[in-house]
Amino acid sequence: MEAQLLNEIPSLDLADFRSGDPERKARFVQQLGQAYQSIGFVALKNHGLSNEQTDKLYADVKAFFSLPDDVKQQYEKPELAGQRGYVSKGKEHAKGRNTGDLKEFYHVGQEVDDASDPIGAEYPDNIWPTEVDSFADTSLLTYRTLEAAGKDVLRAIALYLELPENYFDDKVRNGNSILRPIHYYPIENPDEVPADAVRAAEHGDINLITLLMGASADGLQVLRRDGKWIAITALPDQIVVNVGDMLQRLTNGVLKSTIHRVVNPPREKMNSSRYSVPFFMHPRSEMSLAALESCVTPDNPKHEADITAGEFLNERLIELGLKKK
Repeated sequence: MEAQLLNEIPSLDLADFRSGDPERKARFVQQLGQAYQSIGFVALKNHGLSNEQTDKLYADVKAFFSLPDDVKQQYEKPELAGQRGYVSKGKEHAKGRNTGDLKEFYHVGQEVDDASDPIGAEYPDNIWPTEVDSFADTSLLTYRTLEAAGKDVLRAIALYLELPENYFDDKVRNGNSILRPIHYYPIENPDEVPADAVRAAEHGDINLITLLMGASADGLQVLRRDGKWIAITALPDQIVVNVGDMLQRLTNGVLKSTIHRVVNPPREKMNSSRYSVPFFMHPRSEMSLAALESCVTPDNPKHEADITAGEFLNERLIELGLKKK
């Protein structure tokens, strides 16, 4: 498999998993698992988002980020550690760095409709900009669509790990997932930003899996296991789905949370915008990330101490500069 991934990530079709055809489903499971063992990323089509949905979301996202900074900052709530609403330019930095990324973003979180589920009390309310009337509707529709696709990807992962297909279902029901529209804003004078500032410094994602819209725009790169950076390319009808640190920890490193980054464009194009919308799929906070017994072997001893998803997220928010100790 590694030889086939020298310069690109595999393209898979979620319709194969959803088809009801055992052979197509089994092939999807194997291809997904092999990709996640080797490079940690796939490009996925038939994920459920229509072109119309995508266009409406991007129109709203662009409308919000084009507002004046002082208007956008009305929706920034530092006491929420960036978990809802707007996060302004340069506030987030990669783990191990102090220089802020050249981006601003907006966080949309879980809406718990089941009043009997106590998890709802853990989540702050979503914050909606009044200047963009349809922002809530387009964001929540995208959230639900990507959440449904993510649940099927996790079911395929469970089968690959020889777990029950529904292993993750209760763990991600009303999970702490986040939709994050990102604006990599124009830099009119590159000399005015720190020399080491980039759109998104190299990092691994915190969560179980990430489903990324807008992945075909120039700049996204993944770090191959031989140390070479390769550009991510995805067709317009595809999203990119990658393993996060929580899933890597749960599987004791069997599935790879691959380091990735968004590099700056050429200097003459720094004054242009780039948009992307990742969906960070998180479990419920009480989920244990203790290594699965089947993933701990004499050849692969346990790497990490036991921790819950909520504890792990809290650690990482502090490391990213979004939360104070």
